[in-house]
Amino acid sequence: MKKQLLLLFLILFCASCSSVKKHNEHITSLHTVAALQKDVDKAYTQLKKHHPNINLYIAKERLDFKFDSLKKSIDKPLTSYAFYAKISPVIASIRQGHINVYTPKKQFKRKAYKALIKKDFTINDLDFDYIEKELIVTNIRSQDSFLIGSEVIKVDGQDINELINTYKSRMASDGFNTTLYDRVLGKRFANYYYSDKFFIDSLQITFQKKDSVFNRNFKRIEKDEKQADTIIKDSLQKDIIVKLSKEERKAKKKKEKLIRKHNLVYGYVKSRKEYTRNLEFIGKDSTVAYMKIRGFMGGRYKTFYEEIFKKIDSSKTENLIIDLRDNGGGSLAEIAQLYSYLAEEPYRFLEPAEVNSRIPFLKAFMSNTESTGIKILLGTFSPFIITHNWIKTKKEAGKLYYKFKQTKEVTPKEKSFKGAVYVLINGHSFSASSVLSNQLQANKRAVFVGEETGGAYNSTVAGIFKIYELPESKLKIRIGVMQLETPHKQKPEGYGVKPDYIILPTIKDRKENNDPELNFVLNTIENKNN
Repeated sequence: MKKQLLLLFLILFCASCSSVKKHNEHITSLHTVAALQKDVDKAYTQLKKHHPNINLYIAKERLDFKFDSLKKSIDKPLTSYAFYAKISPVIASIRQGHINVYTPKKQFKRKAYKALIKKDFTINDLDFDYIEKELIVTNIRSQDSFLIGSEVIKVDGQDINELINTYKSRMASDGFNTTLYDRVLGKRFANYYYSDKFFIDSLQITFQKKDSVFNRNFKRIEKDEKQADTIIKDSLQKDIIVKLSKEERKAKKKKEKLIRKHNLVYGYVKSRKEYTRNLEFIGKDSTVAYMKIRGFMGGRYKTFYEEIFKKIDSSKTENLIIDLRDNGGGSLAEIAQLYSYLAEEPYRFLEPAEVNSRIPFLKAFMSNTESTGIKILLGTFSPFIITHNWIKTKKEAGKLYYKFKQTKEVTPKEKSFKGAVYVLINGHSFSASSVLSNQLQANKRAVFVGEETGGAYNSTVAGIFKIYELPESKLKIRIGVMQLETPHKQKPEGYGVKPDYIILPTIKDRKENNDPELNFVLNTIENKNN
């Protein structure tokens, strides 16, 4: 029996190694014209099949022409990455920000993968902003703070302006607003750079700071080595082991438990050393509360909002600032929960979502990107999923609609906040951030400061997603399958939530760590009080 198990293990191990090698060779090799043209057809077929409103911002005839032209433009063999450069601008022309195309990545054998995950790529320590047509470093999570305020000139010898223009052609906001592009380019620049590369182990960036031009090399380093760079150690001093008493051990465990609970509620992100949700009071009298929400995901959000609104109530806070800048969205349930603490009268948060199938969840999850095990599991529970979907999905006027919990009318929380609300938004306020902003603005519940959101005012296609892998190139396409519409609409279609006061940060603001949007609100509150 042992010999049989060993033989089975060796067969699976060899198959895995062969699969890794085959995958890496496939995605870096040239694919035939005919095979890539089939991928174009597959991509368009999947988009039309699963996306509930693919022609909302582009006419069918125009989109047909673009995909037909794409097929004709493929007149020679291409790698997966060269194919990505061709197809991504066509898909971006649909102007639906939740549709994404992902390039295939290098696979590793087990031992190599274990070694890889023990390393950090130092470029990921940098935060960028693209402002006034300059890509600058705004933050760094290491000791090299000199880089803050530096402008990126080149990346591995490539001119930064050429890279920026290329990446812009592959992006889409919801509709016709353009504020998303610069904001997302800054925040996700490294990800866009990785997209058309097979694998990057190191890269060189040319920076400019004042009159000085210099290079910095970034590479993958051991996480232990990285920690050693940030901790000053005395090699002559020996570690001193202090034995704790029973009471001290008990107190230490209690403290650690409280920290873990706090991190869970506030959504601590270890890699970035920051919380997803924060609340602080500005000024000695606590009349102004500032809530920063980086994303509507992770952590126990119900506990968070219950706790912080109790604090706001007990502190007699009169003004609440909600910072949704660079909040790319997340959970529909969370934004509905937050709004319930801000609403002044009964409301409906959403209209029923338009879908293309009576079983949208099963259609989305039964994809060619899922493993055999997941498919078997879904198959086992499919009768329950199908029954649930059929109950929740109704046909009206020839269209299918899925009813969320948030489509019902609800009343605000008993102790909802009654004071003044100010919301900070920018082009990277997207998806769930835009849906929440829509509700607050339509019900005249908040004053908005910043710039137009990247997500559309009227609707967004998200909810759940279908991930489909193209057979030849192995590119993956993410397709939203539910059109989420708010009860409030604006004309013309395809623009975001616009601020009451347009305040835009400058390069000088970023370099001097100045926050003009927040300062504007604080000055407004001060002037109002005076």
